[in-house]
Amino acid sequence: MKVNPPVRRTQAERTAATRTQLLSAARKLFADKGFSEVSTQEIVAEAGVTRGALYHQFADKADLFAAVYEQVEEQLAADVVGAIAAANPAGTLDAMLIGARLFLDHCSAPDVAQIVLIDAPSVLGWEGWREVGIRYGLGVIEGMLTQAVAEGVIPPQPLRATAHVLLSSLDEAALYISRAADPDTARQDMYTVCERLISGLTA
Repeated sequence: MKVNPPVRRTQAERTAATRTQLLSAARKLFADKGFSEVSTQEIVAEAGVTRGALYHQFADKADLFAAVYEQVEEQLAADVVGAIAAANPAGTLDAMLIGARLFLDHCSAPDVAQIVLIDAPSVLGWEGWREVGIRYGLGVIEGMLTQAVAEGVIPPQPLRATAHVLLSSLDEAALYISRAADPDTARQDMYTVCERLISGLTA
């Protein structure tokens, strides 16, 4: 019986696999313990790689965190956009309301809230935090606002400024829910607040 030799992975494939292991391990630890409580030694142990492999991929722990944060934001935006499309909203305003609820559901989860809302602003600084937000969440909101104005659903207004206010409100609402003694009641309260906030754009 002929036995085929094992397929050797290329250097690029090994590098990509190591990066994936590090991101997965770091995301779990950052979510569970918070950035400041996680050491690089814990990360490499969880990932099953060497410290040298970590520093080959990332400059330091903060650089690794930045990559984890961007991964979380990218996934969050993709999940929300996909779920909005699947919900088949009646119009742009309805899509915004659905999107707000989905954002709160995803972002108020303790693991996501720890990375996105608690650690990211302090580790990356406000500008670094918002720079990633602009590429993902803020871009989604601004796009829907632009469409709503084009359709005549809401009156013309400063779109970038409005998007910043809405995203900041959603961030604070998600943080409020994640820290509430009764998250279910807090979520329902914030659904109501966000619905009024978004509906008020038509005035």
